[in-house]
Amino acid sequence: MVLKKIHIQPYCLPLHRTWRSASGNFDTRCGYLISVEDNAGRRGYGDCAPLAGTESGAQAKDWLREQRPGLTGLQTDAALAMLPAPDRCPPAARCGLETALLDLISRQHQLPLYRWLEAKASATVQVNANLGSLDSETNTRLAASTGFSVIKLKVGLLSVSQDIDNLQKLADALPGGVSLRLDANQAWNMEQARRFISGITDLPVECLEEPLRQPGLKQLEQLQKLAPFPLALDESLTQLCRQDILLQRPVARLVLKPMLLGGLQAALHLGRKAQQAGLESLVTTSVDSAIGSWAAVHLAAALNADNHDISHGLATSSWLRRDLAPPPLIQHGRISLGVTAGLGVQPQHQLN
Repeated sequence: MVLKKIHIQPYCLPLHRTWRSASGNFDTRCGYLISVEDNAGRRGYGDCAPLAGTESGAQAKDWLREQRPGLTGLQTDAALAMLPAPDRCPPAARCGLETALLDLISRQHQLPLYRWLEAKASATVQVNANLGSLDSETNTRLAASTGFSVIKLKVGLLSVSQDIDNLQKLADALPGGVSLRLDANQAWNMEQARRFISGITDLPVECLEEPLRQPGLKQLEQLQKLAPFPLALDESLTQLCRQDILLQRPVARLVLKPMLLGGLQAALHLGRKAQQAGLESLVTTSVDSAIGSWAAVHLAAALNADNHDISHGLATSSWLRRDLAPPPLIQHGRISLGVTAGLGVQPQHQLN
């Protein structure tokens, strides 16, 4: 089938409350909804939601417009193969365009995207609750009571001692079997990270992401030896040599954001290599639209092949006051994928 059109439509989605982290705050999520159409009238959709520090909205839009002349008129498989390598273009823009093409191609093959990506993909995905910055005991109990076994919280916005004190109070209120996933977003120097880890060793911590402001493999390895739980890299995957990470394994886990890594295929490739190297890997969204969230769910399902199961960070749609499409439904801490071809979702308002 031939790629006939590429549509690019801007959007801006307000949040219920400000998203706060050590790397910055935002109260709206802006980006571009991408639609690709073949000569049979089928459409595939993708989300381009740039992250701070990757590309601006203007850079993303310019790159997307530049791709249209060279891709339209090609077979859809050829258009996918023609995309530049992820490290040679704006990652969120490439992610959005690649997702739209993958959605269209899997629709053409009458396969759900997760099955197109991986024949042995899991049909369900476990997810963690995402409460943002350290929240109240009430919200923690609420998240736990709705079936989540892992609750993610942002740390690093307060002093190390304040964070530790707050976590100790929250841990006292947690039901049995519920653990905390913490994300510092590169908030600390080495000494602060050491103090934080030492102060929470007795708490039910499932993981600590991105503890160091200036991450280095040797320093991360030292911290991982100190921590009785996995440390994880997220934004550092664009700052450190990934091959060195896979060879030296300074931490136990990688966090894969398609918007940061340039697409689903690049993230899946890195996740598989990490698993082969003995590292855990999981997928997270970045408060993306429902189109981006569904794409990440399909990626997580593909990564979960061979009974690999871990809580993925995909429960961020509830932060948005409105969305582009129906978001993934979470029941008892899991998302189930159906048999509908492609992403299995389309925008509530069609593009012209």
